[in-house]
Amino acid sequence: MLIGALACLPLVIWAYLVLGRGGFWLARERDDLDQPADPAAWPSVTAVVPARDEADVIARSIGSLLAQDYPGPFQVILVDDNSADATANIARTLPGSAALTVLQGAPLPAGWTGKLWAMNQGVAAAVGTATPPKYLLLTDADIAHAPDTLRRLTARAEAHGLVLTSLMAKLSCANFAERLLIPAFVYFFDMLYPFAWVNDPRSRVAGAAGGVMLARTEALAAAGGVAAIRTAIIDDCTLGALMKRQGPIWLGLTERAHSLRPYESVGEIGRMVARSAYAQLGYSPLVLAGAILGMVATYLAAPAIALFVAGPARFAGLAAWGLMALSFQPMLRFYRRSPLWGLALPLIGALYTAFTVQSAIDVWRGRGGVWKGRAQALAGRA
Repeated sequence: MLIGALACLPLVIWAYLVLGRGGFWLARERDDLDQPADPAAWPSVTAVVPARDEADVIARSIGSLLAQDYPGPFQVILVDDNSADATANIARTLPGSAALTVLQGAPLPAGWTGKLWAMNQGVAAAVGTATPPKYLLLTDADIAHAPDTLRRLTARAEAHGLVLTSLMAKLSCANFAERLLIPAFVYFFDMLYPFAWVNDPRSRVAGAAGGVMLARTEALAAAGGVAAIRTAIIDDCTLGALMKRQGPIWLGLTERAHSLRPYESVGEIGRMVARSAYAQLGYSPLVLAGAILGMVATYLAAPAIALFVAGPARFAGLAAWGLMALSFQPMLRFYRRSPLWGLALPLIGALYTAFTVQSAIDVWRGRGGVWKGRAQALAGRA
């Protein structure tokens, strides 16, 4: 009896995830499915790009911003966060640099993460002008934008009165490690923050994707500005929660913004995940233990039951594994990967569990949240 009940647990979990979690797995929230009409007048926008040691990608990312076909007033502010390479000099030589301002970032003060300190300086420069922009495009230095990205973002924001409009930039998915882990990264993100719930003003769920965020300037100020999230490791979702208190927000997938950052190995992706995984759990050992048990029940129990338990329980395990693989298919199609990767989701879940444990170990060792040579998790716990 006990074995039968335990065997049904993964099936119950996956039935809930498929039927009761906002349809996250369907990947229906996309910027190319319901594009609003152009506004009568195009509002002013300033892009703010924090950058630290991005010489390998800065020409493509800033170049794509300077090449936007946006019909309204548009400026770009690049904040050079004390780079040790030629990030700033490369940006200054790009075509269209008359619309670009390069700021030399001030030294990082205590109680701030590096990216947010640089972003704060760029926002201050943008709103400190005689005519502050209506919107701020907060984007990363390793994101390349299609020429119509800003125009479509702004049209959506204006049509729906959004205070934050965010796109999940498409991540690199070329080599084996990326094919194994990157579609699942976005799938898990959508599971944690179902986009349909994020986009529903009646729901408390809020999130954003830090690579591309169009924020209404007045709403950002009312939310406390970048300073309100200055210690956040998961800064995008923290900002999303603050902004949703000011008005409606929207988050979706896109083909128009691409990450220029490749991941060459499983270990490299693991380090990316580990930077913020323990922060997601509130730095709590008890929550970590619960998360591990939850991951085992959700991803590992079903194939174990299907492969090693006889009788009717095996069918429950097979059904749960089948639902798991089925739910992964829309994201695999979005990333143009074989549907057979759906069968590997238990293995992928086990790897992400290991990354989460490593994240906790890094924090306990005082090396949590390392990015660009800075251990930032301790600031996030202050």
